Amino acid sequence: MFSYDDYKKIVEAVKATGLACDYKKAIGRDKFVIMRHDVEYSVDRAYKLSKVEERLDFVSTYFFQWTNNSYNLLSKRNMDMIKDMHERGQHIGLHFALNGMTDMNQIRERIKMEMRILSEMFGFEIDTFSIHRPSKDVLRENIKLPGIYNAYQDEFFTFGEDIDENTPVDVKYFSDANHIWRYGYPSAESFKGHDKIQILVHPFGWTEEGYDNFNNYKTLVNEKETELIDSIDRECKDFGEYRIFFMKNAVFTPNDLSK
Repeated sequence: MFSYDDYKKIVEAVKATGLACDYKKAIGRDKFVIMRHDVEYSVDRAYKLSKVEERLDFVSTYFFQWTNNSYNLLSKRNMDMIKDMHERGQHIGLHFALNGMTDMNQIRERIKMEMRILSEMFGFEIDTFSIHRPSKDVLRENIKLPGIYNAYQDEFFTFGEDIDENTPVDVKYFSDANHIWRYGYPSAESFKGHDKIQILVHPFGWTEEGYDNFNNYKTLVNEKETELIDSIDRECKDFGEYRIFFMKNAVFTPNDLSK
């Protein structure tokens, strides 16, 4: 269910509506479908998913974290990938982590600051953000900032205390959080009866093979370990003789994935 082939089917269903757009273009529309990606853990997987979209002549919005221990947003390699995504038409936004903040004024100022810094670093305007694991208090706040689009503001998202798949809402929301489709599976059938739709996809959960949750994490950890080994090897002249040892212990074989 989480393979690139499965994702292609979702994209084709979205394209068939003729309503796909980004947040800026959705403002004021009576009908829209927004595809959004919150990037956790891996810029590489986000980049690969964007290439799948490119082959389908489809663009969406990718939100990247500024404060993330799993990837360095401003490393040259990651910046090069993100700039390439932008140049190919993908929309780039900030995936804002609260990091314990609860004061709404502080949150607003921090969002603006992070977006300003990232815009300067990347050399193009970043005017859209999503919130990482938003609290109910933040969702209730319905944060709106001049010239900035919040993926959770009420034009794009309907907040409720106890919403499930069958709750009537102004904006239908689909999410693959925790490797489970919440609020229904996005398809031509499930789109019926909904004029406004937002779909959240987490790129780290999607691969060519389409693993279950456990094996997806195993391959993700493997990729991150390999990335670390490569980084150390590029920086430290004395690491070369140890590289084979660490690679042998880091890489999972196909048989490992069934254990």
